[in-house]
Amino acid sequence: MKAWKIAQKVFTEAVPVVRTEEEQTWTDNIDVSGFYDQNLLLDWGSNVPGSGAPEKIMVAAVQALENRGYKVSEKGYQYLEEGLAAHEQKDFVKLHKASALLRRELANAEKDENSSYWDYTVYNSFEEYEKKVRFPDKIPVDTSGEAFREKIHAGWLAQLIGGAMGTMVEGYTHENLVKAFGDVTGYLREPNTYNDDITFELAFLDAFSEKGYQVTSEDIALSWVGLIPCGWSAEELAIRNIKNGIFPPESGTWRNPFNEWIGAQMRAGVCGMAAPGDARLAAELAWKDGEVSHANNGILGEVFNAVMTSLAFVTDDVKEIVKKAINLIPKDSEYYSVISFAYDCCLRYERWQDALHACEEKYHRYNWIHAYPNACCEIIALIYGNGDFRETLHIITMCGIDVDCNAGMIMPVLAIQKGIDSIPRELIHPAFGELVTYMRGGFRRITMEELIQKTITSIRKAEQEK
Repeated sequence: MKAWKIAQKVFTEAVPVVRTEEEQTWTDNIDVSGFYDQNLLLDWGSNVPGSGAPEKIMVAAVQALENRGYKVSEKGYQYLEEGLAAHEQKDFVKLHKASALLRRELANAEKDENSSYWDYTVYNSFEEYEKKVRFPDKIPVDTSGEAFREKIHAGWLAQLIGGAMGTMVEGYTHENLVKAFGDVTGYLREPNTYNDDITFELAFLDAFSEKGYQVTSEDIALSWVGLIPCGWSAEELAIRNIKNGIFPPESGTWRNPFNEWIGAQMRAGVCGMAAPGDARLAAELAWKDGEVSHANNGILGEVFNAVMTSLAFVTDDVKEIVKKAINLIPKDSEYYSVISFAYDCCLRYERWQDALHACEEKYHRYNWIHAYPNACCEIIALIYGNGDFRETLHIITMCGIDVDCNAGMIMPVLAIQKGIDSIPRELIHPAFGELVTYMRGGFRRITMEELIQKTITSIRKAEQEK
């Protein structure tokens, strides 16, 4: 039926009524103004739900854009200062105006020709990336037996352990964690599974379970808007873009200053699980997932983690996994310059704290949620942890910054390699028997057994249809 006919039907069938004074409102008793005001407040000042760490996302937007080689105008900084002042005073009239004006300045920011960012190659597609690397041959993995099931179980369990540990301490420096808690070697409170990071992996799994290896970025984007009510930074802007009909890759680039932050890097594990022993396929799935919300180095971060997870199924030495994954990042990319620097620091220093300090010094201009400083922490923990689950978790926790994302990605590498028995018993909490999320539909609550089975079933089905 044509749209005009649907509209005409609604209009002609409408029965007149007289509303009471209480009913005569645009808001139906919902405080619409308050809803939008509170959402805007979060952009200018909020605290991380799990750890209480402070964030100012509008300040970070300026920071992120400058990290990406653009100049924010004097007007932009003026609006930033006005916004901070209005936020402090809870002056929503001024705050909404300053926010709109600042976003316009960010959208119109000019390229900074003097930025070192442009000394590196920008990768806009998987095809461009694939031409610059040489993937190892696929090593077949038997997905039919109990051994594979155990690896998938171990991978998801390790991610929940890492996420739970990290959620308690994310958003702080190593130095301040030491001052506050000393040496953190166990949970600071009862762990849970309520973490936004894994949410996007479940959305990928939803799309993958239906489309298999033919899954597209659009399929993943639709799972996002169907299942996920909201996100943060790059993911939130991507969700808004998709809802407005802007699909990948533009959903990750259109007015999205955060598209080289950690958001793609944090959700790579499921892509590696879906492509066991096949680094190229893992990288391709990661690229498809990454470009929903990210671009260039942001996507390369997801590729890096997906490759490590994939190689964990077929490589015994964790240090070898790190080296192979680094070599599958193009050497003319800025992301490679970061992870190779971190790796060199691991070779140079005897203590992981010294390697961390060197990376902190070099990348201090980047937000703690950016992909770069967090990739450094991943490499440091994997190298100095030397394959030991407990020590690796200890190091990645004490590195600070976006700990739940980092621990959630590297701990599965060890668990997949060595099996579930490699995970210390005291870290396996009853809460990990069921995931509780803020998603819609069947992923609102999902047991660990259901998650394992869905993952395995989806992989086997995809292999059959390949």
